[in-house]
Amino acid sequence: MADRGREPGHSPHRTTTLSSEEVRAYLRSHPDFLAQNADLVHHLTPPSVDRGRGVVDLQAFMVDRLRAEVRTLKDQQRELIGTSRANLNSQNRIHAAVLFLLDAQSFEQLIQTITTDLAVLLDLDVACLVIESNGTDIPHVHRSGVRVVEPGAIADRLGRADVVLNTDIQGDPEIYGPGAGLVRSEALIRIQVSSETPDGLLAFGSREPDTFHSGQGTELVGFLARVIERVIRGWLELPA
Repeated sequence: MADRGREPGHSPHRTTTLSSEEVRAYLRSHPDFLAQNADLVHHLTPPSVDRGRGVVDLQAFMVDRLRAEVRTLKDQQRELIGTSRANLNSQNRIHAAVLFLLDAQSFEQLIQTITTDLAVLLDLDVACLVIESNGTDIPHVHRSGVRVVEPGAIADRLGRADVVLNTDIQGDPEIYGPGAGLVRSEALIRIQVSSETPDGLLAFGSREPDTFHSGQGTELVGFLARVIERVIRGWLELPA
C-alpha cells in the first residue's frame, strides 16, 4: 500500500554526507575548532611532517597532548604511591601502639603508655586521655595524669561524631593542659569504656597545622580507640 503522505523519492533515513571541500571550508572559517574539541585529535590520522607548504602539522599537536597526559599520569602515580606509603607507615605505627598497650603490666603503666608513649609511637607531640566528671572521685585519675572535664564537655567538642579532626588551631588547655601551646592540629576520638563509666576522649595533638585535616581517613585512630576501651575495661574489670 502506498504512503500517501510521503513525497515520491523521499526517504526518512537519508543522511547528508559532507564533502571534503565542505569540511575544509568549515575548518578554515573555524580555526579554533580543534583547540575547543581536542578529544577529536585522538581519532585523526596525523600527516607526516614533510607534506609541503600550507599543511598543518597535527602530529606535533598530538605529541604535545600525549606528553601532557603522560606528565599528568606520572603526577597521579607519584601522589598515589606517596599516599600508600603514608598509610602503610600510619598502619605500622598503630600496630606498634597496640602491642605496647597489650604489654602493659599494670593499670598505671597502661595509662602512662596512653598519655606518654603513644605520642612518641605515633610521631605526635601530645597524647591525652580525657574523661568527664561524674560527681565522684575517679580511681587513679590524680596520679595517672588523666584529665577530667565537666559533664557535657566531650559532647560539646564531638557532637554526635566519634572522631573529629581539626586543622590550624590553638590547643585547648582544658584538654591538653601545659601541652596546649604545642598543638596546632588535633584528632579527638570518643572513648566509651563501659556503660558504668562516664564518656571519655582520646586527644592527639601535633605542632604541624596540617597533620590532621578533614580529608583524612579515621579508621586507624578509631581502631586504636576501640583497643584502648577494651584494655581499660579489662584492667578495671568493668562490663561492656
